[in-house]
Amino acid sequence: MAEAPRTTDETMWASVLHAGLAGTFLRLPYVAPEAELLRARGARAAIYGIPWDSMAVGRSGASYGPRGIREIASTQFLTYNATWDFDLVDALSPVDCGDARIIPGNPERSFDVAQAAIGQILAAGAVPVTLGGDHSVTIPAVRAVAEQVADAGLVLIDTHLDTALDVGGEELSNCCPITRAIDAGFAPERTVLIGMSGWMNPRAEIEYCRERGITVIWIDEIWEHGVAATLERALAIAGGEGGLYLTVDVDSLDGAYAPGTSVPTNGGRTARELLGLVRGLARNGLAGLDVVETAPSLEASSITAGIATRVVMDGLAAHAGALGGP
Repeated sequence: MAEAPRTTDETMWASVLHAGLAGTFLRLPYVAPEAELLRARGARAAIYGIPWDSMAVGRSGASYGPRGIREIASTQFLTYNATWDFDLVDALSPVDCGDARIIPGNPERSFDVAQAAIGQILAAGAVPVTLGGDHSVTIPAVRAVAEQVADAGLVLIDTHLDTALDVGGEELSNCCPITRAIDAGFAPERTVLIGMSGWMNPRAEIEYCRERGITVIWIDEIWEHGVAATLERALAIAGGEGGLYLTVDVDSLDGAYAPGTSVPTNGGRTARELLGLVRGLARNGLAGLDVVETAPSLEASSITAGIATRVVMDGLAAHAGALGGP
């Protein structure tokens, strides 16, 4: 009796994990950030890097974040999750659109380039996933989303409020992404900031939140009430048919879980808590996602780039229905 032909498991590795060409997130196909090309590929999610850290008020190094995240993702993870029997490629046909063309020393022109590219991703009907870069790279992303997505809520997971009007007169600082998102059209009453530390935020920034009705959920409240209660409260405010723009700063994690970042946090959340928040929020549907402030050169291991990778993968999987509906 003839032996049945052996089928190929596309999710199975065929060599050591670091073998072969790397360069794109999860070794996904590269597609230029042009709506026509993305539609032709059937992409429903697209990775886009913004290697920029010139607006950071802390340690520099986040401009290497997109490269570090891609290298970790390419060598340590599959697109398939055996727990959920779910494959990101089958669900979303994701692609990698490469990095923004940075004009050194010029945030306005650099952000214009990034905003135009993210606008093309949105025009193709794909979810933009931005890899930072310092937290200022959220600014071109939220501007692009505000132009094309109606009624999206806004959620920040961070240690810092990021609601500064400016830093020394500079309005594109990494301390200003939420302020610029509100300026772009996101509704403050549907904006939730999760996990802030009382010791890490100036008076002017919390006053901005109180004056505009932005909801702040402090890290102390997560300790007391847990992730499930935090999600319920956040989605009741920011959830809706327009989905969420979710921005995740890796310094929201305790420094033990994310040492490779501009301002490592003492007393932050655990990696498990962060992924629980990301999954629960993304199940509502994503209008966009970013993960910022990964600085591979500031740590001896790849732990921070690894958790940033998981934020992207878990967020997209939850968005695509791997965990069921809201």
